[in-house]
Amino acid sequence: MAVERTLSIIKPDACEGNHTGAINAMFEKAGLRIVAQKRLHLTKAQAGKFYEVHSERGFYDELCEFMSRSPVVVQVLEGESAVAKNRDVMGATNPEEAAEGTIRKTFAKSIGENSVHGSDSAENAAIEIAYFFAGYEIVG
Repeated sequence: MAVERTLSIIKPDACEGNHTGAINAMFEKAGLRIVAQKRLHLTKAQAGKFYEVHSERGFYDELCEFMSRSPVVVQVLEGESAVAKNRDVMGATNPEEAAEGTIRKTFAKSIGENSVHGSDSAENAAIEIAYFFAGYEIVG
């Protein structure tokens, strides 16, 4: 297996609930290292650009509003098969369908307020990481 990097966003609902440390502990327990991290407050335009791939979907405007309502934590996770491992730790998008012990089962409020974002492929991870981080900000 190859060491990969993936993007993780701890979303507004989880930040508002003060769950950042507990979520990071879950990533680290799963063998993922946090090699870059920052807290920021996205504008609606920044959220819209990041989620542009979903712009034709019915939930796009609501997603952009949600992601810009309060601060988020963006981070780069590194580890063996980091993309897949992160997605396993996050759990299903719908917290009602997520496995016990996953982030979304533990912290998510709903399918819309589901606590975390994670890249869905190594290719998208590279694009998403570059959206938020310059290379010199990633220390691993």
